[in-house]
Amino acid sequence: MVAQENTRMRGKGQSVKLIEIEWKIRFSYEPAALPPSLAAQLRRGPLYFGKTLYISKQGRHPASHGLHPLSNMVAKTGAVLSEALSAKSYNEYVNPQWVALLNLLDMNVEYEYCSGCELFTKDGRRTLDFLSGYCVHNAGHNHPYIVNALKEELDRSGPAMLQSHVPTLAGDLAERLCQLAGGELRKVFFGSSGSEGVEAAIKFARATVGKPNIVYAKGSFHGLTAGSLSLMSDAFWRDGFGPLLQDTVGVPFGDIAALEKALHGGRCAAFIVEPIQAEAGIQVPAKAYLQAAQELCRARGVLFVLDEVQTGLYRTGTFLAAQRFDVQPDMVVLAKALSGGLMPVSAVLMKEKVYRSVYSSLKRAIVHTSTFSENSLSMRAGLATLEVLQKEQLGKHAMSLGETFRQKLCQALSPYGIVKEVRGAGMLNGIEFRAPKKLALRALYEAFHRIHPAMFGQVIVMRMFREKNILTQICGNNFMVLKAAPPLVVSEAQLDEFVEAVRSVVELADTSVAFWTEALNLAKRAINI
Repeated sequence: MVAQENTRMRGKGQSVKLIEIEWKIRFSYEPAALPPSLAAQLRRGPLYFGKTLYISKQGRHPASHGLHPLSNMVAKTGAVLSEALSAKSYNEYVNPQWVALLNLLDMNVEYEYCSGCELFTKDGRRTLDFLSGYCVHNAGHNHPYIVNALKEELDRSGPAMLQSHVPTLAGDLAERLCQLAGGELRKVFFGSSGSEGVEAAIKFARATVGKPNIVYAKGSFHGLTAGSLSLMSDAFWRDGFGPLLQDTVGVPFGDIAALEKALHGGRCAAFIVEPIQAEAGIQVPAKAYLQAAQELCRARGVLFVLDEVQTGLYRTGTFLAAQRFDVQPDMVVLAKALSGGLMPVSAVLMKEKVYRSVYSSLKRAIVHTSTFSENSLSMRAGLATLEVLQKEQLGKHAMSLGETFRQKLCQALSPYGIVKEVRGAGMLNGIEFRAPKKLALRALYEAFHRIHPAMFGQVIVMRMFREKNILTQICGNNFMVLKAAPPLVVSEAQLDEFVEAVRSVVELADTSVAFWTEALNLAKRAINI
């Protein structure tokens, strides 16, 4: 019996052109006769080594859903072809520029299986995730408890998005969130994204205070919808989208005097700020800054609102970063990690006075809502995620290992002048770079910086991915800072693997012209696209 399949085979660091594979069944083994690790793989499905297909003598196995492995093999062949067509469709119908960028960076790979901190591609390559989908995967990829909870919810065939009932799961999740957040946060509005949450916070603040101005910190990242984008200073995100919201004022992050000036005049509804600015380069303020900002807001009758889309759900060690800074905001925006990495969900936690100002009467019971708000799958994902984060004590894990991780990074990178600082909190960390001190390398750095300020950082990212099998990224508003934000389930051994990998890449950048030759080649390829 022969099945033929066109597939792209990739070896270590090199591509092998498309070849036609002839599947031949040469042997058939009982799993019990094989080494334990191989037997375990065989029970999950057929094994392919080169052109040879190994199958179990057992007529059925879970991977084939009760079918003989040969049937599964034929289905798998069709699936590969279907996936290839889907990739082509993405390029044609979704975002070809994104495909081109990934190709440019040698990062366009096809992931087949993701678990915990590990990502596996179809060609068997294993990559460590130190980006976490920008702090989505706090509980790790595809945590079995969360996956099972969603399966059970689907199997229940219960009410979903009826828009005319009381969703009890939303009440359960809101109660848990308020308990964990503490303070005077007593009500929750649910949405689908962090940006939607920030939009709600803008509306709620204006409704509560009755004034138009929203003050924000420059360098922040609040989202890319029109209102959220109005609270971001970086021209890259704003340019080309026409007039945004009026009555928004940006102030330098960490500058209390500038904030006091912006709040003067009696026209402000809220100060919306990230407790730690992630995309600005993992900027961790002094505790006194946020406490003083809170006091200023209280004195001026302005709402103090924290965007914890990236910092929330134990990313920095505590449930909210607000708790590590000893502040009690009037509203908190959560998203990303609340999803468990599987179902979009966001939450705006608020004080009673905010709720009463928005939903002030019976006729205003639905004055602000959303189609997918409170849907059963998102609520179930949120509840299961909180259960995992608490039962596995991932906050304590992030706090203790995070401190050790930063110490190891500092020790490993201290010999290299190109590294300016290592900073962070919990498992939200950044490595800030600077221009090389050696004149020959500095000249090359400045040349590439003129081509594009992100060029240096992207070469670091590319080498980490291609040569060290580690996925990370530079910060969106600060191209000289490399993120190190793995899922909170990361092990000490995986952290050590990252430390050695980044040390090796940094050593190359700090001592060798070869690194800068790579950057030149990248620039040439970018120009030709």
